[in-house]
Amino acid sequence: MRTPNAWKVAALAAGIIACGSSLTGQNPNRTSAEFRKKFIEQFHRTGMATTPGDAMLLRILVQSRNAQRGVEVGTERGFGAINMGIGFERTGGHLYTLEINPRRAAEARENLKKVGLEKVVTVVEGDALETLPKLEGEFDFVFIDAAKSQYFQYLKLLEPKLKPGAVVVADNVIRFAEPMRDFLDYVQNSPDYESVVIRASLEKHDGMLVAYKLR
Repeated sequence: MRTPNAWKVAALAAGIIACGSSLTGQNPNRTSAEFRKKFIEQFHRTGMATTPGDAMLLRILVQSRNAQRGVEVGTERGFGAINMGIGFERTGGHLYTLEINPRRAAEARENLKKVGLEKVVTVVEGDALETLPKLEGEFDFVFIDAAKSQYFQYLKLLEPKLKPGAVVVADNVIRFAEPMRDFLDYVQNSPDYESVVIRASLEKHDGMLVAYKLR
């Protein structure tokens, strides 16, 4: 027969278990499609972030290419990286996303962790002109969305590491065509690339260049 103190201990234990179960119920599976969809829909985007339409196109391109190793130049708070990261998770690949701003890099890491993509996407902090040369191996997918006047420099640093058949995507190529004129002239006239400018979203009245590396 339990003593009054024993009943109190049992009741306390039951309460702790119940509380734990309740908290578990409040923390949904961060890798579930439903949780990620809601997280993306509620994501607080700044004016610098990739639009939802463009982000979805990036994810589809990653998956269609069956990309294994990707680079994003310009992370911001990780909205694009999350969308591409889902694609790379499905292909069994990995994305390296580069961000010069320490605060935004930290926010991106936290956001990626919230949706369970911290092992699929690596946030590299620092100036991309300095961190790109340090990335080892070959890449088959690139998304450039950083300093517009430096797009050509980013590409030339990456080009020796790009596999034939690599997909290169560059954002803001309509509204900011002049600052990246050297990049656009190079890609659009090079025999090594086939490219097209598309608009997957009208939110920013802008577009993206999608290029396929032939050799």
